[in-house]
Amino acid sequence: MAYTIGIIGTGYVGLVTGTCFAETGNTVICVDIDAKKVEKLRSGVVTIYEPGLEYLFERNIREKRLHFTTNLEEAVERAQILFLCLPTPPDEDGSADLKHVLGAARTIGSIITEKHITDFKIIVNKSTVPVGTSDRVREKILETAPEAHFDVVSNPEFLREGFAVEDFMKPDRIVVGTSNPQSSELMRDLYEPFTRSGNPIYVLDTKSAEIAKYAANAFLAMRISFMNELSGYCETVGADIESVRMAIGADNRIGKRFLFAGVGYGGSCFPKDVRALKTSAQQVGINLALVQATEEANFHQTNRFVERILARFQGTLSGKHFAVWGIAFKPNTDDTREAPAFIVIDRLLEAGASVSAYDPEAVEGAKHYYGNRFADRLSYAEGMYECVKGSDALIIVTEWSEFRKPDTKRLTADMKQPIIFDGRNLFDVQKMGDAGFEYHSIGRASAQPA
Repeated sequence: MAYTIGIIGTGYVGLVTGTCFAETGNTVICVDIDAKKVEKLRSGVVTIYEPGLEYLFERNIREKRLHFTTNLEEAVERAQILFLCLPTPPDEDGSADLKHVLGAARTIGSIITEKHITDFKIIVNKSTVPVGTSDRVREKILETAPEAHFDVVSNPEFLREGFAVEDFMKPDRIVVGTSNPQSSELMRDLYEPFTRSGNPIYVLDTKSAEIAKYAANAFLAMRISFMNELSGYCETVGADIESVRMAIGADNRIGKRFLFAGVGYGGSCFPKDVRALKTSAQQVGINLALVQATEEANFHQTNRFVERILARFQGTLSGKHFAVWGIAFKPNTDDTREAPAFIVIDRLLEAGASVSAYDPEAVEGAKHYYGNRFADRLSYAEGMYECVKGSDALIIVTEWSEFRKPDTKRLTADMKQPIIFDGRNLFDVQKMGDAGFEYHSIGRASAQPA
């Protein structure tokens, strides 16, 4: 059956979730407090960059299944299932800040009481939240709606930015946290269109479901940090991290994914979730040493990359000009949250260099991050070749597809010096040397011009 669904929060997770549920025939009411954003969405403007989303978004608006409002009451009154898709940014101590989630829960309770709503509601935590949050959401609702008929369910998202629509429509698995048989049945029915190929729906207790999200992201981040630490060892002894990756990735106990060494991970999930898992465990007296080491290794990797640039120029960058390809934390997204590019650019600018940066989608994010800071030494190019003109070196931070096959003759003609620091290992070392470049990458020997 089709449901009426409320999506509270129209950020990355909320917009993808709402659009994909509408695509399977449900009526979806998306709520946000940002009136300007809601107006854009109503007029058909997708407010995030995510491949494949715009087509589904436009179709479901046209079919009148996808709606946007600032009125939370409308969603609470009409929807059978309410998804909390709200930000949980890191607090000062690294723990997840739940003020948006708990504030929404309390308001939902108030609306249930004021509108005398008696039908059963499922309140779903889609936001990434620490263990015990479902209990806290339940308590907040009961504060203002002690007679409400509802259940709180944990339903963590496992969406990869750049592949979020594909991940939602064809999930590896669905995780639902509840001990209520009625909620379990409704959630299974809601997700049935997405699991027809046999991918499982796991119904767990709420605390296990909450931990599952943090555990998954921390484990993937740990794989990346392991390879990044190993890359430094490979550079020192003259081994090749790419060869090591292929050899260990062929072991079916390990697998091939998330074994690419690079300049470090970033984004809205891995840094925040690793930090939050570490902190929430410490709050109950548990030291997750591997999780802490994962975070430290990531910080070290990005800075080690910059140190190699500084060493190449004898520690003096004043008067040097660098081109940076890639600002988003990964390709196929405009998300710049905790992007390694900012650490790299910050340190170059602080050392007295000037920088020209280019990204196919994330330039606006960089402009927002820097504002007027370094306005005299930081510029943004409209294309990858414009970016490199007059540069002393090119620094690659994000592995966008358009960077993978550059016109090397054009690069050498436009650059002041044909030097590349590749933070994503896009190119073959020998071929870059043969093409006339001094080429430095991650966990591999450097090449000198032939």
